Amino acid sequence: MPNIQLSTGIIPAMVTPFNEQEELNEPALRSMTRRLVNAGVHGLFCLGTNGEFFNLSFEEKARIADILVEEAGGRIPVYAGAGCSSTRETVALARRLEQSGVDALSVITPYFLSFTQQELIRHFETVAAAVSIPVILYNIPSRTGNALSPKTVGQLAQIPNIIGIKDSSGSFDNILQYIDQTPESFSVMAGTDSLILPSLMAGGKGAIAATANVFPEAVASIYEHWKAGRFEQAEEAQRVLRDLRSAFSLGTLPSVLKAVLNYIGVEAGPSRLPVAPLTPAADEEVRRMVEKYRQRGLLANA
Repeated sequence: MPNIQLSTGIIPAMVTPFNEQEELNEPALRSMTRRLVNAGVHGLFCLGTNGEFFNLSFEEKARIADILVEEAGGRIPVYAGAGCSSTRETVALARRLEQSGVDALSVITPYFLSFTQQELIRHFETVAAAVSIPVILYNIPSRTGNALSPKTVGQLAQIPNIIGIKDSSGSFDNILQYIDQTPESFSVMAGTDSLILPSLMAGGKGAIAATANVFPEAVASIYEHWKAGRFEQAEEAQRVLRDLRSAFSLGTLPSVLKAVLNYIGVEAGPSRLPVAPLTPAADEEVRRMVEKYRQRGLLANA
C-alpha cells in the first residue's frame, strides 16, 4: 500500500493512448505511467472523462487498470473510474477493478437519465457496499446531467469507504459547500484545474487534474508549495496552466490534450471516433501555444 494518504495531492486524470487504428497502445500507456510517476505526482487516475471511459469496453478498462497497477508498483496510489450508466454494470466493473489491485475507485454519477438525489444515494451506497476498497464520488453535471447536492455528499460521506469527491462542476461555491457539509477526514478534490489552489486554500485536499498529463511537475508543485506555505510560488505554478486550459475549447475533449502530448513526444495517439482530430486552424493554434510554452522554458520534449 502506498505510504501517501489516499485522495490527497495532485493526481493526473490520464488520457488513454491509442494507436492509429484506435486500439489501446499498451507500450505507450506503460511509458506514460512511468513518466508521471517519475515526475512526482501523488497518484494516477485512469478511466475518467479525459481517459475516454465512455468509449472503452469492459475488457479494455480492466486491462488499463492492470497495466497501471503493474507499472506504478505500489509507489503511488492508482485510482480507476468504475462508473457506468447502470448500478449493476458499475458494481461488476468496480469488483473487477478491485481485483486488478487499484487502491481506490472513482464513481461518476449515472448519466443520460435525470435521477433524484435519493436514487443517486442508493446507487453509490450499493457500489460502496460491493467492494472493500475506498470510493471517490465524481460530480460532473455538465456531462452527466446529474449533480450531487452538498447535502447528498454529506450523507454519502458517512459511509466508511466513501472517502472523497472529485468536483468538476466548475463552481468554487459548490466546492466550498462540499467542504462545509463533510467531515475533515473527507477529501474534496478539484476537478477543474483553474480551481486547484483556491480549493486547497479553502480546505480541499488536492486535485484530479487533466493538465497534469502535460505539466506533471508544475501541477504537483502547486500542492507542494501550498503545503509548505509558499503561496506565491503556488500561485505562479497555477498560472502556468492558464493557456493550456483555455485551449481545451478548440476541440472536442480530449483532442486538444492528446494533440499537445503528441507534440511534446508523449505518445497519446488519436481520440476515438466520433471525436475528430483538430481542424487545421485549431491545430495551428495549439502548435503556437506549445511553442510559446517552450520559449518560456516551461515545456520540453518528453
